[in-house]
Amino acid sequence: MYNILLVDDDKDIRNALKIYLTHDDYRILQAENGKKAVNTLHENEIHLILLDVMMPIMDGIEVAQKIRTFSNVPILFLSAKSEDTDKLLGLNVGGDDYITKPFNPMELTARVKSALRRFTSLGGIEDTVRDKNLSPNIYQTGGLVLDDNKKQVSIDDKLVQLTAVEYSILKFLMENLDFVFSSKQIYEAVWQEPAFDVSKTISVHIRHIREKIEINPKEPHYLKVVYGLGYKVVKL
Repeated sequence: MYNILLVDDDKDIRNALKIYLTHDDYRILQAENGKKAVNTLHENEIHLILLDVMMPIMDGIEVAQKIRTFSNVPILFLSAKSEDTDKLLGLNVGGDDYITKPFNPMELTARVKSALRRFTSLGGIEDTVRDKNLSPNIYQTGGLVLDDNKKQVSIDDKLVQLTAVEYSILKFLMENLDFVFSSKQIYEAVWQEPAFDVSKTISVHIRHIREKIEINPKEPHYLKVVYGLGYKVVKL
């Protein structure tokens, strides 16, 4: 059973979310403000957070920033703001997805399932390009190693902390070294749903990955952009 934390200052919305998610046999925990959300996460094993952006005292953006200092749990933002700048802000502070209000219950539950699937299995395609001398499910190029058995990424023997989405994107690209994939292809492989206008979403996650694995993110050694076409991890 998965534990989901609902964070919203509106009790009616929390109750509605609980009704939608109870059908899938999730254990639901609730927090009406950001401070309680952070405390709940410290005290419980949480597998996913549905986080409202606009809350008093500590808004969702600040909550996400605090959470990302100690946890990579998937964060799905809920907000009435639908502008691209608002969505990018949510992704920039470590959000995995962004759902606008009012939301379709079926879309909400589908995105929750998708995020949980990434978080627990961190799956990818089966066809792999890897060094034959490596153990199964270990991918390497230069000093960059992704161990899918341990769900760990290291660069020059130093562990790197990635979110579930970042891990899945990097794994997909490392399974296919030197192959170029568009933002649409990456999104559909990782989210496993149709992609519509996702270039900004993918570019934010790519930037975050670079900041964690590259010595100089502006001149990447591993994760490169092929302008007009997409992204690739190079085989070294």
